[in-house]
Amino acid sequence: MSDITTTDELSMASPSTMQKSTKIGLITMMAICIGLVIVQGAMISALQGIGMGGTTFVFAMIAALIISQCNAMSFAELSLMFPQEGTLATYTQKAIGHFPAIVAVFAGYVIVASLAVPIEMFLVDAMLAELLPGMFPEKLVPLLILAVLAITNLVGADVFAKVQNFIAFVLVSAMVLLGLAAISGGSESVQTLQGTSVDWGFAGVLDGSFIGLIALAMWLFVGAEYICPMINEVKDPNKNIPRAMNLSLFAIFGIFLAFVFGASLVLDTETLLGSPIPYLDYANAVFGKSGLFIATVMALAATCSTINTILAGLPRMLHGMAQQKQAFPMLKAVNRYNTPWVGIIMMALFTSIPFVTLDIDSLIVLVIAATTSYLLAYIISHIDVIVLRRRFPNLKRPYKTPFYPIPQIVGIVSMLYVIINNSPAPEMTQMVFTIAGSMLAVVAIIGALWVKFYMKKGLFEAD
Repeated sequence: MSDITTTDELSMASPSTMQKSTKIGLITMMAICIGLVIVQGAMISALQGIGMGGTTFVFAMIAALIISQCNAMSFAELSLMFPQEGTLATYTQKAIGHFPAIVAVFAGYVIVASLAVPIEMFLVDAMLAELLPGMFPEKLVPLLILAVLAITNLVGADVFAKVQNFIAFVLVSAMVLLGLAAISGGSESVQTLQGTSVDWGFAGVLDGSFIGLIALAMWLFVGAEYICPMINEVKDPNKNIPRAMNLSLFAIFGIFLAFVFGASLVLDTETLLGSPIPYLDYANAVFGKSGLFIATVMALAATCSTINTILAGLPRMLHGMAQQKQAFPMLKAVNRYNTPWVGIIMMALFTSIPFVTLDIDSLIVLVIAATTSYLLAYIISHIDVIVLRRRFPNLKRPYKTPFYPIPQIVGIVSMLYVIINNSPAPEMTQMVFTIAGSMLAVVAIIGALWVKFYMKKGLFEAD
């Protein structure tokens, strides 16, 4: 059954868009959310977490799921109040001004994506070099993937949706297959567990130790809000935007739960914590010689899904911002397929340059630092909801956060906790926060000058 229909309605966000646009259904919307959230970094974090805590990490995952649902509630309320492509920038300019709007999107999304995607590309390149040694020149395949997905995004949302559905299906199928094979022992190649087994006791739950793992567990759920920039291209957004994020987060929890429980049955904690690519060891433990192929499929699907979603979502954010004069005017341009082609090409270049010029070790430190801004963006979204509830209490809200303002308070406090515990090791803390502060400072200075002299508005002058 097709998940895409065609309509002759004009886009709500742009009078310059073509009259014919595609509409994406709930399944594709969930594929976008799941495909962006489940990346190779999240798989590694999940396996490391289960190695550290066992049951304790599962309860940290439950806490992270609740926090992520709070984040999704704020984005759902805001996106349906202002159904425009600028998303967080649009909400923030209405609540607390253009300056924090620009900083939130560029520091929290553009920079993070430009640094995080190359890491996924490096991991894919490493896996392919293991599977097919010497067959491809170094870095060629990831760059080809980036180019192909940029082209599919340029030719419209219908092609993007079909590609995303396929990639997400492959990714989820591979992860679920691996987890179920390990749990059921259905594969003849399942190896006997050696070394220290994962702790499935409840001591860490009863004494509250699971709280210390929430920061790690959060990385299994961030990113579901990437569906919001595509609000003008989805069916029945009032119903499906909240539903897509809500259901996707539950689905992600279930996928990761089966994934990590299976891993605990075939890998010892030394491997889970010490391996640079533990999901490769996991696949090898379950499927033997075929494990490398399964792991490579997972890596390819995760990377393709992430790139595909970012090339769909971020250019639409920037397109909406350009219409509000918050970004370069050329980002308003759309092609004959009604896609923001300048933004798509720009994001493709932004992600390829670090991949070509830097190494993975340098990028990992930069990404850890940059994700501080990503978490600040979540805090800003919660603040936007609170401010707009006070400023415009009677404004139409197709979706209202249940139990307001509890989810917003929980979200803000939780994100502050995760930011404080964002560094993976105490010796890296100073460096991580120094880099994060430098990135934010550069973006803030440019944003302030842009608002003051180009937009000629006050920094915190709300619309």
